[in-house]
Amino acid sequence: MRYALLLNNAEPADGEIPEEAIAQMQQAFGAYGAALQAAGVLVAAEVLTNTAATTTVTLRNGTVQIQDGPFADTKEALGGVFVIDVPDLDAALMWAERCPGAQYGVIEVRAAATSFVDGSWT
Repeated sequence: MRYALLLNNAEPADGEIPEEAIAQMQQAFGAYGAALQAAGVLVAAEVLTNTAATTTVTLRNGTVQIQDGPFADTKEALGGVFVIDVPDLDAALMWAERCPGAQYGVIEVRAAATSFVDGSWT
């Protein structure tokens, strides 16, 4: 079953995190991604740009609206996502617990209701 590990955290200001800490976290996430891949459970992983670079698209009553910036003003933002394919929720939770992002943010574990695989929905 596919699960999304959604990494939510407060967005730091430019220069707020020391370069050494950034390098350590990059190494930790590299090791985490390699472990997911070695276990054969990694489907995809993405680190997202900050919310200032967001563009929001809505379609209401036949009218498209495009807005720079996030739709909602929140203290935490979606910073990245890992999509994994594991047997059950317990396995997904085990991988979420190992995610370096859990040290400074929240990892939301959400099962995929359906997935688009090989040209069709499952």
